[in-house]
Amino acid sequence: MDSIEGVIERITFHSEETGYTVLRIRPARPRSIRGLSREGLLTVVGNLPQVNPGESLRLDGDWANHPKHGLQFQVQSVEQVLPSSVEGIRRYLGSGLIKGIGPKMADRIVKKFGEETLNVIEEEPQRLLEVLDIGKKRVRMITAAWAEQRAIKNVMIFLQGHGVSTGLAVKIYKQYGDQSEAIVANDPYRLARDIWGIGFKTADKIAQNLGLPHDAPSRVEAGVTHALNENIDEGHIYTPERELTQKAASLLDVSPDHVILAIERLHADEIVRREILRRLPAVAGNGEEQQLREEQAVYLAPFYYGEVGVTNRLRRIAETRASRLSDMPDRPMDWLLTWAQAGVQLSAAQQDALGKSLTHKVSVITGGPGTGKTTCLRTLIRALEASDHTFALASPTGRATKRLSEATGNPAKTIHRLLGYKPAEGFKHNEENPLEMDMLVVDEASMIDLLLMNNLLKALPLDCHLLLVGDVDQLPSVGAGDVLGDIIRSGVAAVTRLEVIFRQAQDSLIITNAHRINQGDMPLMPKDAHDFFMFQVEDPEQAADWVVDVVQNRIPARFDLDAVNDVQVMAPMYRGAAGVSNLNKRLQEALNPAASGKVEGRISGALFRVGDKVMQIRNNYDKDVFNGDIGRLITVDLDEMQLVVEFNGTGTKPGRAVTYDWLEADELTHAFAISTHKAQGSEYRAVVIPVLTQHYMMLQRNLLYTAVTRARELCVLVGSKRAVAMAVRNDKVAHRYSGLEVRLREQRAVNSKQ
Repeated sequence: MDSIEGVIERITFHSEETGYTVLRIRPARPRSIRGLSREGLLTVVGNLPQVNPGESLRLDGDWANHPKHGLQFQVQSVEQVLPSSVEGIRRYLGSGLIKGIGPKMADRIVKKFGEETLNVIEEEPQRLLEVLDIGKKRVRMITAAWAEQRAIKNVMIFLQGHGVSTGLAVKIYKQYGDQSEAIVANDPYRLARDIWGIGFKTADKIAQNLGLPHDAPSRVEAGVTHALNENIDEGHIYTPERELTQKAASLLDVSPDHVILAIERLHADEIVRREILRRLPAVAGNGEEQQLREEQAVYLAPFYYGEVGVTNRLRRIAETRASRLSDMPDRPMDWLLTWAQAGVQLSAAQQDALGKSLTHKVSVITGGPGTGKTTCLRTLIRALEASDHTFALASPTGRATKRLSEATGNPAKTIHRLLGYKPAEGFKHNEENPLEMDMLVVDEASMIDLLLMNNLLKALPLDCHLLLVGDVDQLPSVGAGDVLGDIIRSGVAAVTRLEVIFRQAQDSLIITNAHRINQGDMPLMPKDAHDFFMFQVEDPEQAADWVVDVVQNRIPARFDLDAVNDVQVMAPMYRGAAGVSNLNKRLQEALNPAASGKVEGRISGALFRVGDKVMQIRNNYDKDVFNGDIGRLITVDLDEMQLVVEFNGTGTKPGRAVTYDWLEADELTHAFAISTHKAQGSEYRAVVIPVLTQHYMMLQRNLLYTAVTRARELCVLVGSKRAVAMAVRNDKVAHRYSGLEVRLREQRAVNSKQ
């Protein structure tokens, strides 16, 4: 093998999934290198850890002549090293690795100290004051950052030998401190459990490099846990043992016997719970009565206790006779209508829904857009206020909470805020410290996952009423479970389904078409439509071109809407020319292009630019931002190595600014285009939805229905009618493994016999 050393000039491609990278490097000794471009750069390809422009690498590998791209250096091994040349030092310091030094500051420091720069920072940091515009505060910041880098040097060298990037090495050090190397060596799978951004595959690679046997019990147990977590990410509460065994054995390349033994050990250690579970089949046949069947279920322990907890608590609330609304009149609807807003005409179904909410401890109001759910809530709130009963309004997300508050004119909270959640302390309100109210109303209840519902029910007094409001035909929660659907089907709650579209909503083709889609009919697209359109195109590349044109030009010109703030693109899939990932790149170039004075920085392969539309992709309770929150990037600070995102801004009114360190940037992704799942609970003035036959794996009725119902004023489809028809016909909702419905049914049957 040959060896070369050089500085990364730019990263052309990096796959987080496989580590495959294409980058351009400036060799330290270019005269001895063949295949350089006119810029003096060399193309390097191979599986690499995450690296940044400006870092110096020592590479071992072989030369290959690519038929299209010419001579390339194919990497076999890589080592990150400190640079020795002045240019290398400048690029290294300006890469963002040392907090307090950005590209401009790096340039000034290197101009002052040249090849002695790193020695000055290491041994005489006070001399940095000789550099123009460096104050004592910045010198202290640089000194502290350099000391931290030096402290983790051994950890980084150890980890880099096992393919771990500099960024992840820093995260590991910040999590474990001086114990990092010992912890990684003794239990590398702990990284996947403790640190966001490190998954099983990375931990397993480290473990294998450390010489852990292929069938080591710790490896198989970690693989089983990983397989369970993957299914949880897909919405399942448990996994059938047979399916789990096959999946883990394939993942780990071990025999099923090893997996079964690992499951038994995990059960003994109470990490998982095994149970013979009676459940309904995924699909009923021809209206015949469904037969329960038994299967061996495997749960991660928190989800087992969560499912049992929701079952027991919901039944206790529903069956406890004591009620805080017991003083309401015997004929609640007559009294309630007295307090209804003047001129409001309630349908029979709405009256039934309100009556049930006052006379049943647990009730549900479900229905599509335009069917009067909000009118029910307003009337109910007026009645509760007039009778001096206390209540609270809550929703799973901040966006849904804001909509609920605006729709009812009453304050609303996220469920986490209602329960007083703090990261270090957990939920303030629980069984020992319950909420004090007569009725709790939860909107967008289809978004509530199992664990959140368990914590919510724990905090409710047994004599309190609970009303769940939501559209059960939308996509289920992003988190595990189908809680609202299970509750409705189990019969534990008094359920009202609103189906009639009110006259004021009938003029909206968006609402009309949403209901048509939900009923299995093709949407209407007349030539004189004013709020629902389709641009027909078959080719994904052309569809992507149309999406960009519609968002950037056509919608703003015809409807006077802002392309970034008012329009949201939602795609069924991430991959492909018309997928979320590529559309984000295209829309960033179109809606927020590079410009003089507009600061940008590349972090872990992603280019963040001031003005970008970004989304939080995990719950961060410390920052009070949650999975799916969308904001605008208002600051990219290359010196402080920070990003500042403004959430809940309106364009005219500033929102809340949240600061992210460079290492936290993996919690953010671009949001010019998002998946339909991420749009749950949100409403946008206009939505643009690519619908192509290439998306066939995700073309489902409830997904298209959910996407269309996110639009308030305008909905535009880009794609083919054939693809739309595929989605409309496909009413097979992706089945989620959950025992909640059957547990509730069986508990109800037991209680009815007693």
